[in-house]
Amino acid sequence: MSGQGATVFGRRRTDSSSFEAPAAPGLYDPGVVAPANDATRAKGFAETQPELVAPPALDEVPAEPVAASTPRATPRAYSPSEAIIELRSICLAQMEPAAVAALPPDRLATEVEKVIGAVATARRIQLNAREQRALATDLVNDMVGLGPLETMLEDDSIADIMVNGPHKIFVERFGKVSLSDVHFRDTSHLINICQRIAVAVGRRIDESSPMVDARLKDGSRVNIVFPPLALDGPYLSIRKFGKKAIDFDRLIGFGTMTPAVARVLQVAARIRLNIIISGGTGSGKTTLMNAISQLIDPGERVVTVEDAAELQLQQPHVVRLETRPSSLEGRGEITQRDLVRNALRMRPDRIIVGEVRGGEAFDMLQAMNTGHDGSMSTIHANTARDALTRIENMVQMGNMGLPSRAIRTQIAGAVDLIVQVARQRDGTRRLIQVSEVCGMDGDVILLNDIFQFEVHEDGADGIIRGDYKVSKTRPSFQARIDYFGLGDEWLEALRLA
Repeated sequence: MSGQGATVFGRRRTDSSSFEAPAAPGLYDPGVVAPANDATRAKGFAETQPELVAPPALDEVPAEPVAASTPRATPRAYSPSEAIIELRSICLAQMEPAAVAALPPDRLATEVEKVIGAVATARRIQLNAREQRALATDLVNDMVGLGPLETMLEDDSIADIMVNGPHKIFVERFGKVSLSDVHFRDTSHLINICQRIAVAVGRRIDESSPMVDARLKDGSRVNIVFPPLALDGPYLSIRKFGKKAIDFDRLIGFGTMTPAVARVLQVAARIRLNIIISGGTGSGKTTLMNAISQLIDPGERVVTVEDAAELQLQQPHVVRLETRPSSLEGRGEITQRDLVRNALRMRPDRIIVGEVRGGEAFDMLQAMNTGHDGSMSTIHANTARDALTRIENMVQMGNMGLPSRAIRTQIAGAVDLIVQVARQRDGTRRLIQVSEVCGMDGDVILLNDIFQFEVHEDGADGIIRGDYKVSKTRPSFQARIDYFGLGDEWLEALRLA
């Protein structure tokens, strides 16, 4: 390849060594570049397409006269691990970050693999094609990706990635958590990857700001904790973003619910009930909300409010709002409560809050009570009754100064349906309860369990067996079901359950 254009690898030498390796720069330091040759300086980096300059073949290196009495140097013997470390350090030391960033990953991987082969030949390092390809992939992932996590992000069977320090990476597959055989080289390697994730979304992660929530380009949700809060090195948690939209048919196939329960939820979405989806961490709340949201009329204006955007709404008229943390000076924070209040001024037909955690619960109840039927949100709770208690507590956290009875009256008037999901011991994320909010009896909110999942046994395959106990009581929102002409469909779903 010619030497014109911005070089990605370092200059040639005329002695017996194939490369001149400067002091190794930081792996992701954009301010450190490899030394350029005279031709490059003359061109002034005028070329826009960078090229990779392969090292000289051994027969191109001018031979120096050697005295007859001088013994010839014996090539150094490398162990497999030493060979990989040697090649990695040479290639990284000779790379120019600006030129590397300009190449697409597929071309970069091909060119890096060629250079690795040439360097290995010049250094008398024996590597087969598979090892060269693996090293090239690792280098490209380190330079433009997330290092060893790239392969996990491409694996659709993995739902969560949990990094407990550089040498312990756990993954969740099909509801089961296991230790993977992937690891980072050292703590510095993990720190570099964490900082790259944070910088990509305009956040900062270091000892002075040791916690951050972020998201990847594909929408995956990320949480990072740094020392001194993290005692065993940086902790990194990734909730992967599903590449395929989840609908009710797929949820039925997963064993999350039965067709009868799915039909009831479809009716609830179509008649614009206000729905709270409750469950623990990783129980499938957001997935279920995405499925229900597919039944929203395309002509409606939907405003979503989230801490980290992960909803996958398919409607054409969706306004997505995301919170913003405070700056290093402690200014500029935008909370969910601020966004919910602002959403009320944006003429929404429905408001969807990704997760209610604090004082925004009061504003969400206000939205549900003021004509924004069909609004939805998620909450962390173990049962439908616990979800109501948590909403009440969060309203009180907002320092509204309201008595408990007034808050419960607001809840009873705003919320129509509570859907409880759980990740059970067999790893299945299952809908275990669908409860309607019937009203008040004194100071107590009344609930009617339309569906309640009852466990019978564990099958030979380890899967929990059970069925749904069904309430045939006339729901409090029967008038709305009749208004939309879906009474027969509702009764048919209850009959088939």
